[in-house]
Amino acid sequence: MTGRFERGALGSLLLDSPLSRLGYLYATAVGHAWGFLWSTGRIERRAGLTVFRGMPKRTFGRGGSCVGGVYLTDHNVTDDVLEHEAIHKRQWQRYGMLFPFLYLVAGRDPLRNRFEVEAGLEKGGYR
Repeated sequence: MTGRFERGALGSLLLDSPLSRLGYLYATAVGHAWGFLWSTGRIERRAGLTVFRGMPKRTFGRGGSCVGGVYLTDHNVTDDVLEHEAIHKRQWQRYGMLFPFLYLVAGRDPLRNRFEVEAGLEKGGYR
């Protein structure tokens, strides 16, 4: 679905563009606000991400969630997971605020979700 869109004129306007960069920066600001609000653990910079640990499980999805350049989790912070999440950060940069909608359309099954596959299923802990 996104392949044809990415090659069209609209794709070049929206993807890896100033508009997608604004969306990424907005998502990162929201991620920081959410992390500062809920985190009870260590906050650090790793793999190009701001990592908030000690998040209550209800405040993120699965083992952790990447929102812009922010990774929210309770304790799931291995080098492999951070490498996986850094790819999600790049996806946020590319797609901006389209990313949550595209991710939703790609489906909840990580084994079939193109964004999870691209980020690496094994490093994300899905295999």
